Amino acid sequence: MKTMENIIQTAVKKYAEEEVKSIYVPATITEKEGYEIVRGKLIPVRPRIRELIEFAKKIGAQKIGIAFCTGLSDEASKVAAVLRHFGFTVHSVRCKCGAIDKTKLGVPKEYKFGEPDEFEAACNPVAQALLLNAVKTDLNVIVGLCIGHDILFTKYSEAPVTTLIVKDRYTGHNPVISLYSGYHKSFLK
Repeated sequence: MKTMENIIQTAVKKYAEEEVKSIYVPATITEKEGYEIVRGKLIPVRPRIRELIEFAKKIGAQKIGIAFCTGLSDEASKVAAVLRHFGFTVHSVRCKCGAIDKTKLGVPKEYKFGEPDEFEAACNPVAQALLLNAVKTDLNVIVGLCIGHDILFTKYSEAPVTTLIVKDRYTGHNPVISLYSGYHKSFLK
């Protein structure tokens, strides 16, 4: 780090920029408020969904977009209901929006799950972002987009993006368990 001090100083200067400060300060306050001292120990007192709500309030977000995977439709519906309960306007868009065949987006037909010559709707993270941009969301939330699709969604979203649920089919969307469970060690080699 001593040889990279110039990079650290450049980063520190960025925190004075309004675009960075308007996200960083509320995020840090939200982090602090997520802990309390209980019986002399500092412990977390909020799940991520509550942190999302408190952070969104702090940045003045009113319209929240949800970009979700079809496989997590139930979870996305629950997230939307919670956000609406706390007074947010919610716009959501499913991954298969646009009903475009995978081959039209450059995917070789042998990578379809079904019959190679039959229609199979593609995930469309660029359209998800553009649709939420069109309704001018203040904050967008990813609920289970595939790896890579989440990257494209984030790239094309005009609003800041956070991930609430990471897709991990194998672990029931709990990817950190693979770092701790003996059952998953063979996959990490």
